[in-house]
Amino acid sequence: MFEKLAQIEKNYDELTAQISSPELMNDMSNYAKTMKQHRALGEIVEKYHEVKRAQTELEGARELLDAAGDDEEMREMAQSEIVGLEERLPAIEEELKVLLLPKDPNDEKNVILEIRAGTGGDEATLFAAEVLRMYARYAERQGWKFEILEMTDTGVGGMKDATVVVEGDKVYSKLRFESGVHRVQRVPATETAGRIHTSAITVAVLPEAEEVDVQINQNDLRIDTFCSSGPGGQSVNTTYSAVRLTHLPSGVVVSMQDEKSQIKNREKAMRVLRARLQELEEQKVHDAQASERKSMVGSGDRSEKIRTYNFKENRVSDHRIGLTVHQLDLVMQGALDEFIDSLVSHFQTEKLKAEAVNA
Repeated sequence: MFEKLAQIEKNYDELTAQISSPELMNDMSNYAKTMKQHRALGEIVEKYHEVKRAQTELEGARELLDAAGDDEEMREMAQSEIVGLEERLPAIEEELKVLLLPKDPNDEKNVILEIRAGTGGDEATLFAAEVLRMYARYAERQGWKFEILEMTDTGVGGMKDATVVVEGDKVYSKLRFESGVHRVQRVPATETAGRIHTSAITVAVLPEAEEVDVQINQNDLRIDTFCSSGPGGQSVNTTYSAVRLTHLPSGVVVSMQDEKSQIKNREKAMRVLRARLQELEEQKVHDAQASERKSMVGSGDRSEKIRTYNFKENRVSDHRIGLTVHQLDLVMQGALDEFIDSLVSHFQTEKLKAEAVNA
């Protein structure tokens, strides 16, 4: 492992020299890629240096203990330092191993977030709208940009579906495990007998695909334009600004009508279409590796029940990792860190176990 780390450190130093060169700074595309690599390696190198410092300090403390002789005060000081370092060093080494795990190429990407009301009628649409706000607040806490591309509301505060783009630092790496069925248990406002109803919505998290990731042949597209429906003013509802893209080979259909401009609606629809086509391709790979996927934290399948929100007990439970938090009110305000961090940590632990088995 340390040979690998020495090579990473060497590569990092080379990249450090490159990013200050005028030639690279004049090529913004390569400069951005190099800076991204530099940041990724820098995190590993920093942790590697921390491990080496701790090892050096531990070695020094042991030498101090040997040299202490009958000096009881010096012996106690050395032993205390040794105990602290021996406790700390394995934790740092474990953090370093996590950083060395193969990265998902999508981790750095923005995401297309799709939320749809499922079973439960009006109650499901109301919960879908609340979950949309929950993710918007979480994105705000993270300093991410949260833009609704398309939304179908019910007119009573609920929402049938919404498509959102979330942009920022390592968005997919944090939101990737949110895909699946989110179940809500509560007494609806219209329920006079006070009975708890169970409703469900689905969430899909798709890494946003760039044009270089997914090539779409224009001959494979059918483009239809139509008048937008719903609110938006006279100009929206009387001009052919809405766009429907049909990808003929896959049958994937994307409609977009939020913008007054047909061009803008088409651009947004293409962003969503690329993400869905990439998901289809990745699903083929996942299906071919089904046995490996079973060992991971959930499959990301939209039909998999991943979390239950019980309003009466102020409780949220994630069924994949057995985590229950009695702070539903805070979670709905965007306090998702405990769930997201625990899922990421659990997934990393599973990968470390797999790496150890295959080593």
